Amino acid sequence: MSILEKLRYISKKIDGVVETRGIERVPPEAREVQSYKELLNLYIQVVGFWISAAGGLSSMSSFLLGPLVFGLDFIDTIVIGLVGMWVGCFIAAYCAIMGPQSGCRQMVTARYLFGVYLVKFIAFVSICGVLGWSVVNSVVGGEILYCISGEKLPLWVGILIICAVSYIVATLGIKQVLKVEMYLCIPVTLVFLLMYISTGSNYRELLYTYKNPSENLLGAKLSFFSLCYSITSTWGSITSDYYILFPETTKKRTVFMITLVCILVPTTFVGVLGTMLASVAMSNESWMESYEKFGMGGLLYSSFDKWNVGFAKFLVIILLLSLISNNIINTYSAAFGIQLASLRLAKVPRYVWAFVVNVIYLVIALVGRDHFATILGNFLPMIGYWLSIYVIILLLENMLFRKYFLHYYTKEFPIKEEISKDDHMLFLKHLKIRYNWEIWNDFDKLTLGIAAAVAFACSVGIVSASMSQTYWIGPIAKKLDDGDTAMWLAMAVSLVVYPPVRFFELKKFGR
Repeated sequence: MSILEKLRYISKKIDGVVETRGIERVPPEAREVQSYKELLNLYIQVVGFWISAAGGLSSMSSFLLGPLVFGLDFIDTIVIGLVGMWVGCFIAAYCAIMGPQSGCRQMVTARYLFGVYLVKFIAFVSICGVLGWSVVNSVVGGEILYCISGEKLPLWVGILIICAVSYIVATLGIKQVLKVEMYLCIPVTLVFLLMYISTGSNYRELLYTYKNPSENLLGAKLSFFSLCYSITSTWGSITSDYYILFPETTKKRTVFMITLVCILVPTTFVGVLGTMLASVAMSNESWMESYEKFGMGGLLYSSFDKWNVGFAKFLVIILLLSLISNNIINTYSAAFGIQLASLRLAKVPRYVWAFVVNVIYLVIALVGRDHFATILGNFLPMIGYWLSIYVIILLLENMLFRKYFLHYYTKEFPIKEEISKDDHMLFLKHLKIRYNWEIWNDFDKLTLGIAAAVAFACSVGIVSASMSQTYWIGPIAKKLDDGDTAMWLAMAVSLVVYPPVRFFELKKFGR
């Protein structure tokens, strides 16, 4: 018996306990929503899911960097950070609309844009993104346990605990993930409310004490804006993964608005709180010492320093749940990206790849545990670069080509012999579902991805010239006080390059 055969045998035995479905499409008849009550329950779960996913320490951690790394004061951090983050929310919400209509994971629907070969690279970049977040979550969790244990629990042990718990839940499947995330958001949100009360009442006067050391902070402001945009926009690589159980008839605007509101509100909630903590630390020596010694864990613990020590430790431990909930999502979705790489890898059960992903980010977290701010400040904008290109291509495909030129998709929607070409065009014009989701795995009918590849390649060129990272500062960025504008220029290039090449591709190849 081969290894694959053994894995299939194990999958049959554990099916029902552990989700064995991989990147396969969930057809409309298999979505198990039979009544209004079941649909309402599904909506409640997905709302709780996004509150748990977006309203945790992962989102808060980026806002800490405004004062602590970029040197911005409280007002600048709030204004720049929130606006950037809100823009990213629209990106993530738009990507989510693909879930119910397709029944496919986000990166599977990307095959209709990038083709079956280029999408492998896109999936790889997406995996890097969720791995980066998992590394951040694991390090922060380790710092929290190290701090509240009085340095008795080593940082590496705390990281190991976070990774282990995250993997166990992530293997259970989408139904269990939605339920777990829904319940986890309740205690975490309550603790954040208590942190608002503690920090605001005790340190209100310190919020505005620290001022920008210089008025010439254009580069810092641009880079921080891009960083905060990436906090929420990066959800766009996986948002539709969590809507595949919704009925095919679910309205796009419903999915869009639920995702938008349920990511925007909790992220704003923790973002403001993170800015408060970092701003106080810039003017409070004891808080800064705690941050320098214990990282984010020390800062969180300091926020309750006016309260009972035991109660403060208990509250900080509750916040660990937000890190675990975020890692569960990352581990769950990253496994599908690996299955997209080849047909062979797709045959390996998802829970196996979830374990591989878990081990990878565990190792990276252990190696980079002393470089939290560097990891967060550098990898997050990198994800925003490719996702910005992806969203522009998706918008053009949906709003232009599949709205006005659907009759050119002759491979996806072949002309039947018994009807005329004009009748076929009339039929396609009134077609509500503008994708043939049945061909999600048909390599002969899916797009070749030529237009997406050309747009992507041209955008990468402008990204390298306008990005601002530790390892590379482009010439355009240097002219803007080392400000990062790469993702916005990449969007502009994709907007110009993709349409003419895509039109040529459709006329030449019919897909």
